[in-house]
Amino acid sequence: MGKIIPKGVWRLFAIVPVICLFLVLPLNLHSILLGTPSTFFLVWLANFKLLLFAFEKGPLSSNNNPPPSLLSFLAIACFPIKIQQKTTKNGNQSPHVVNYALKFLLLAAFIPVYLNKENVHSTITFFLYCFYLYIIMEILFSVVRDLVWSLIGLELEPQFNKPFLSTSLQDFWGRRWNLMVSDILRQTVYNPVRSVSRSLIGTRWAPIPAIFSTFVVSGLMHELLFCYFGREFPRWDLTWFFVLHGVCMVVELVVKDALKDKWPRGLPWFLSAPLAVAFLAVTGSWLFIPELLRCQFDVRREKGKEDSCRSSSPRTSVAAINRRLATPLPIAAVVAKATPLSDNPDSKSSSGRSFMGFRQGVVSSFD
Repeated sequence: MGKIIPKGVWRLFAIVPVICLFLVLPLNLHSILLGTPSTFFLVWLANFKLLLFAFEKGPLSSNNNPPPSLLSFLAIACFPIKIQQKTTKNGNQSPHVVNYALKFLLLAAFIPVYLNKENVHSTITFFLYCFYLYIIMEILFSVVRDLVWSLIGLELEPQFNKPFLSTSLQDFWGRRWNLMVSDILRQTVYNPVRSVSRSLIGTRWAPIPAIFSTFVVSGLMHELLFCYFGREFPRWDLTWFFVLHGVCMVVELVVKDALKDKWPRGLPWFLSAPLAVAFLAVTGSWLFIPELLRCQFDVRREKGKEDSCRSSSPRTSVAAINRRLATPLPIAAVVAKATPLSDNPDSKSSSGRSFMGFRQGVVSSFD
């Protein structure tokens, strides 16, 4: 397509059907193990990469040397892939085996505590959720990285860089956490807004609106992903979480710029690291983790499917949902302990009915 359709509006129009398809496909995936990564890969990463490709930018651009093959193009488009500038072949795969073993052991140690979370203090539960989220994403991205390396020989950059050692918000979001998303947002939002702002308010202050806009877009995309996960309309807490972090990062950069002559190296690590981690923990427990629980990320129950959920026995309803989702044993055990779904359709939230009606309408149009 890059050679047939010139970059710009015409190429954007050509890829709009693909973007719409990627928006619809995850709506019919109800398994948490399949639906969650598919939604993240297709709805966010792939669509943003296609938007960049429409204007001959990003990892799919033909400006890359050498241009990607068809298989590489599809892999780069659909997976969290960022190719290293200089690749080095390393035949020793034992570090990967050790990393996998360690991560799975940590995850296995987490499960017994999680299954008895009602007996655990809420603060400990919060940190367990953060740990669980980090380990799951690490395993997911590691599997993708090794799979792509094995199939098409692309050496990929890691997606995390020891986020628990962050010394500031800038360090956490820009250099340590989910680096693929950071890079995509930098190209799709930060760079264009900074370029426009430079001509309006000057080079010195141009990063401020660019940073804030990037966090707003990130918040909106997280809201969209959680709508897919929970099948409910957002309450906008996630957006406020990222808006708050955007404002605080702007303040952080302004303070650093004002004090760079007095403290050129900034705060020492033993002060800045605990402050950064504490801020992330407090704001996350306030705005982020409650939304994660509201969409039942840990207890995946399907809502709005009256056909499959109705039963004379509440336990049968839960069992039907459990079979439909085909969840693994740890998730299934939690679902069995969960509050049974009501057979009364009036008890369902209006937002849940509205979103499910929208989903069924969209999916039925493609049947």
